Amino acid sequence: MLENIQFANPYFFWLLLALPIAIIWYIFKHKKETASIKVSSLKGFKVSSSFLSRLKPLLFILRLLALAFFIVALSRPQTKDISSRTKTTKGIDIVMAIDVSSSMLAKDLKPNRLSALKEVASDFIKERVSDRIGLVVYSGESFTKTPITSDKSIVLNALRQVNYGLLEDGTAIGMGLATAVNRLKESKAKSKVIILLTDGVNNAGFIEPQTAAGLAIEFGIKVYTIGIGTNGMALTPIAYNLDGSFKYGLREVEIDEDLLQKIADETGGRYFRATNNKKLEEIYGEINKLEKTEVEEFKYTKYEEKFRPLVLLGLGLILLEFLLRNTLFRSFV
Repeated sequence: MLENIQFANPYFFWLLLALPIAIIWYIFKHKKETASIKVSSLKGFKVSSSFLSRLKPLLFILRLLALAFFIVALSRPQTKDISSRTKTTKGIDIVMAIDVSSSMLAKDLKPNRLSALKEVASDFIKERVSDRIGLVVYSGESFTKTPITSDKSIVLNALRQVNYGLLEDGTAIGMGLATAVNRLKESKAKSKVIILLTDGVNNAGFIEPQTAAGLAIEFGIKVYTIGIGTNGMALTPIAYNLDGSFKYGLREVEIDEDLLQKIADETGGRYFRATNNKKLEEIYGEINKLEKTEVEEFKYTKYEEKFRPLVLLGLGLILLEFLLRNTLFRSFV
């Protein structure tokens, strides 16, 4: 209990130095008040010791304790209860545009590019507590998997369902970006962000990537672009086996980095290249740091004064000393 007590006026504790001075003063004063007489013999005198006379210093002790309580009361002991409330003052709306073409099943990232992306993106979504997030998937075409929402469980569940085969194969970067812009154009958020990920070059769709980037600029949307894939050759799906499964073969990783860099530069974002799982994780961590939601914290402090019981206790001791002085100890004072 005492560990939660603090003192508003601790400098009053210096007055406690008066207590030992008062004790010294009382000792000298008591000696002077005690009369003495020298006689040759005590024979013939009846010597008796009064119990009350021995308790006379109790009056001084009571007064001293009262003074100590008053000094502590002057120091204003109090408890402090701090409560806080946070208010998001600048929210961010984020749309993640994910390439789901067959090349995203390449095994240069483990277990493959798409699975590695889903794992990292899931962690990213969980950390964006105060933001709204939406999902767009694209390959030969594009569609909105989840509109922007603050319900992270909906977004995470939708992300788990993202797989190859949702759309015709291909890489329509312009379509994916345009669909993401469409989800954000009506947003009233202070900051609007698209995270566009692909592992190839634009080879499908009827909207050019530059056109989509122009739309992003018009609506004040920042685009972070990520090229995913190792340097050189990667084990990539190249055909189907008789049982319908993919047949893998080595294929050169082709990413239109110039295009992704240009989109990022023109919209105020940044371009990143993820060549392995760790790099991909670092990229999302970097974006997480760059796009911080401003949160205002309000702190409320409640003080509860504790000096009143000390004052009452001191007054009680003074009253007790007064009563004893004028009743039991009256003949000794």
